[in-house]
Amino acid sequence: MDYYYTNNDKNLATKEKDSLKLKVCGMNNNTSQVAALKPDYLGFIFWEPSKRYFKGDMPSVPHSIKKIGVFVDASIQEIKHLVKQFKLLYAQLHGNENPAFCDELKKQVPHLKIIKVFSIKDNFDFKQLMQFEDVCDFYLFDTKGKLPGGNGYTFNWSVLKNYPSTKPYFLSGGIGLDEIATLKEFTKRPESQYCHAIDVNSKFELAPGLKDIEKLKEFKKSLTNIE
Repeated sequence: MDYYYTNNDKNLATKEKDSLKLKVCGMNNNTSQVAALKPDYLGFIFWEPSKRYFKGDMPSVPHSIKKIGVFVDASIQEIKHLVKQFKLLYAQLHGNENPAFCDELKKQVPHLKIIKVFSIKDNFDFKQLMQFEDVCDFYLFDTKGKLPGGNGYTFNWSVLKNYPSTKPYFLSGGIGLDEIATLKEFTKRPESQYCHAIDVNSKFELAPGLKDIEKLKEFKKSLTNIE
């Protein structure tokens, strides 16, 4: 599979950049209030060790807001069950799921969009992506830390200048209001071309799973003004 590009190839890319989408992850205690802000995605964590682990009844969410289930090495049967129970449209895979797993999940739940997560600190071997190109719909780049997500700090986004794919990706990891200026600069750089959405979580919380509505409202407005 040859999807790698030279810098010149990237400069010649004709894909028109879409407006940045917003994903609010770690939903739990005030889902309806966050949904009223009309983000593009809401993320629900189905990994029990997480402080934001979702259980119980899910409030009604407008169909225009896509619900994402976040999983860490869950079985296909568990994912299928939760997708059906909560009408999830996306599965975000944060564990050691291999391409064969993604492929089988896609076969068993054809409507499900798959987001495969990769954690980054100061550098990253993008060759890891090659084997996932045909079995997932998006990548998500998060900060490498002690936990699979929710570590509260950003990674070095300049690493993404080596991004070799044309697959859209989510940018995650410790993004808050203080990162607006940095995001604005990032969107001017070639590596942002395939950035599909900004994923926020811990920087917008009053407590784990309880979102600060006013901060989210300000961030959403700022994100719109970036474009």
